[in-house]
Amino acid sequence: MPKTSARLLALLSLLQTRRDWPGALLADRLEVSPRTVRRDVDRLRELGYPITTFKGPDGGYRLDAGTELPPLLFDDEQAVALAIALQIAATTGAGIEEAAARALNTVRQVMPARLRHRIDTLQVTAVERPATRPEPPVVSGVLMTLSAAVHACEVLRFDYAPAPGTGTGTGTGTGTGTAAGVGTAGAGVGGGPGPVPPRRVEPHHLITWGGRWYLVAWDLDRADWRTFRADRITPRTPTGPRFTPRELPGGDVATFVAGRFRGAHDAGDPATTGDWPCRGEVILDLPAAEVSRYTRDGVVEELGRDRCRLVLGSWSWTGLAANLGRFDAGIEVVGPPELKDAFARLARRYTAAAGTRAG
Repeated sequence: MPKTSARLLALLSLLQTRRDWPGALLADRLEVSPRTVRRDVDRLRELGYPITTFKGPDGGYRLDAGTELPPLLFDDEQAVALAIALQIAATTGAGIEEAAARALNTVRQVMPARLRHRIDTLQVTAVERPATRPEPPVVSGVLMTLSAAVHACEVLRFDYAPAPGTGTGTGTGTGTGTAAGVGTAGAGVGGGPGPVPPRRVEPHHLITWGGRWYLVAWDLDRADWRTFRADRITPRTPTGPRFTPRELPGGDVATFVAGRFRGAHDAGDPATTGDWPCRGEVILDLPAAEVSRYTRDGVVEELGRDRCRLVLGSWSWTGLAANLGRFDAGIEVVGPPELKDAFARLARRYTAAAGTRAG
């Protein structure tokens, strides 16, 4: 029995790696007879896996998307949790990025339409920063509610718990133009006693940072941008009306969040979103996971399979250009102009150095 079970798992794994598998090739890979492959396919069908047969000279088998999750695969909550984990794993720089991306694609293909839609709306930006301590868990249902509101551009209402040891009141995320901590506790609106009204926000993005989940949103009552810890959010239903997304200070969520967590005094100015005197932005022809391994203080955002955006700082523009040049890949300078000038100066120096002959 263990041998049969192991063979069934191997067969299922092969069927998930490509669309069509000729029967003879499956038998060869599993080192069994074509008759055994047919029996194993029938067993998987009995378990609920939608495997179809296709005709032709190389007739074989295909794993199709089913109308419901097959038994022994995943329930709804497990499927959502797996999709979240795989999205984050694809940008961790832990050496499993390609496998995580392939696994997410495989899982999505066999999901029923209702779950596939939920997964497609769950887009997480992983802003890399090493976690320094265990972080409080977040209920998966909260993450799905926040993500759905972000995707639908619907006003969100929620209760925001105070930070441990700070007393009562709603938490106040960081505000534009301040260096306040993220999610610190504060008084209720108006500062008086009594029930605290729920927060009303326009949710912009759901992110991870240092092992914690955060919601970046425009606070309607405070008319300012805020960053809320997801583990302290208790959503209220129903959601509010739809809204037109505002432009985020700094132009994108990665730069904005980096500035907030590093105490920027002007989150609207990309050049001051950190403590470096010089900060620039480039596009690298490299995977985000590979770049993130070597940029502890930088913000890396995935733009595609082999393309990412990097925001990095340094003590000088020339030093920043030299630092970026260590990546053996194509570089597109987004800005500012000082960084482009620094690349031009280095190019002239390197050209002159390459033309110098010893003796």
